[in-house]
Amino acid sequence: MARHTAGVRWERGDAVFSDNRYSRAHRWFFDGGLEIPASSSPHVVKVPLSDPGAVDPEEAFVAALASCHMLWFLSLAAARGWVVDGYEDEAEGLMRRDDRGKLAMTRVTLHPRVLYHGDGPTAEDERALHHEAHEACFLANSVHTEITIAL
Repeated sequence: MARHTAGVRWERGDAVFSDNRYSRAHRWFFDGGLEIPASSSPHVVKVPLSDPGAVDPEEAFVAALASCHMLWFLSLAAARGWVVDGYEDEAEGLMRRDDRGKLAMTRVTLHPRVLYHGDGPTAEDERALHHEAHEACFLANSVHTEITIAL
């Protein structure tokens, strides 16, 4: 069993706090020493109380799913002998009310574009590879959000 950790740090500074007008900007810390500016989404908490230049949890959720899918895809492509020169994805997450009336990330759509060195798989083989990567992705297996792959 692997244990994964992330640190989150926020400080009030000189904000009153009880008036709900405090900054939502904070920092994420990871075990490799990386520190990332984070904030609530400006779609949820308006600027200047959120930082639009920082990563918000909703973006991180979408990025984590896209990254997990990509890593599995690359591993599976390598195992089949297809050489991938580049992989890009402009993943999108849709936040809306779910069937319980709660705001939730109800859909994540991946838009992977893969560049192969030499002969790559057929379109059908690539679709199958994406399906297999999706089925193997730890994070996709951990959420109930609908995750689609638009090729």
